[in-house]
Amino acid sequence: MKRTLLLFFSLLIIFTAYSQDFFNTDFSKHKKYVILCNPTVRNIQTMQFLTHANLLQVKKNKVKFVGVYFKDQKYDFAKTKKYIEENQLDNFFLHEIEGDLNENNLFETNDISDDLKMVFDNSIGVFFFGGPDIPPGVYGEENTHSVVTNPERHYYETTFLYHLLGGYQDENFVPFLAERPDYLVTGFCLGMQTMNVATGGTLTQDIPAELFGAETPEATVKIGRLNMHRNYWQEIVDDSLLMGINLHTIKFTDHPFFGNRVKVKKRLEPRIYSSHHQAADKLGKDLEVTCVSPDGKIVEGIAHSKYKNVFAVQFHPEVQALYSNIYVRKFHPDDAPKSYSEIIGKQSIRFHEKYWLYISESLKKVKKSKHKN
Repeated sequence: MKRTLLLFFSLLIIFTAYSQDFFNTDFSKHKKYVILCNPTVRNIQTMQFLTHANLLQVKKNKVKFVGVYFKDQKYDFAKTKKYIEENQLDNFFLHEIEGDLNENNLFETNDISDDLKMVFDNSIGVFFFGGPDIPPGVYGEENTHSVVTNPERHYYETTFLYHLLGGYQDENFVPFLAERPDYLVTGFCLGMQTMNVATGGTLTQDIPAELFGAETPEATVKIGRLNMHRNYWQEIVDDSLLMGINLHTIKFTDHPFFGNRVKVKKRLEPRIYSSHHQAADKLGKDLEVTCVSPDGKIVEGIAHSKYKNVFAVQFHPEVQALYSNIYVRKFHPDDAPKSYSEIIGKQSIRFHEKYWLYISESLKKVKKSKHKN
């Protein structure tokens, strides 16, 4: 009898850990949960790296990660489930949300509002990762230069961020963070763009074409290396060592985020990992610019004026290659191949480390909800 009960409870634990309906299971209320949107295998591996390298400093026995995704988005999350199971990851879980989402019901109470509130009530923060172009209809524009491949993901992440923060779309909407203003919301690249769109902002659909009048790769490379936010040389020259990204510098604005909070020198112009062709244009409600590109034309970072733990960057501080000599690449065909960490240098690596330390400290200060389901 004892062996039967032991087997039953063992199976129950395994089912709970690898279920794709985590917040509807009998999960531990004593842990702190951090939400990962778009929990692909690659993004799970990224979080593994960040925690193992102690860049994201969380205690494994206290903080767990839950990948929360929309059922209709274009990715087979059974792959993530299998990866978690095969690697016996006891600090990663999955939760699937489903419902009717479209461009017309994102900025209001909709089919998934209750699920989003449940996720919010049982977590301390959320990460939004990079990805493809947002459908321009979401921010009220015609498609001129966007390549839309996964609209359902954008519907979900946009409405999630709108529920968290509110926006210009409805001044009377009460966002989740009105209840818990210390909740952490952050994102990288697409994550920043989605934050901007969700709060009522818009995007430049193609930086070279709209800001520089460059419609081809050949024209784009003439605008200069510092003005390119991904590498267009790879579309011109056949060279396997050419990187697809750019490692350009950024400049901090007078906003106190980086100087006073992250505590980096205001005159520092660190190199960052850039891989995008779109950018924030009109800013969303309560968002302020924290850093810009060398020419000042591209918003590279934003922070919320009302909620201190809401901020995002246009670049990618989560990429492992920035912190180690994994492989060598070059930007220009005539460059000598170097690792990313060699190219950005120790000072820029230290900047990234301080940024992750700030995120870590912000997470530690978030209080759990008093109104859990």
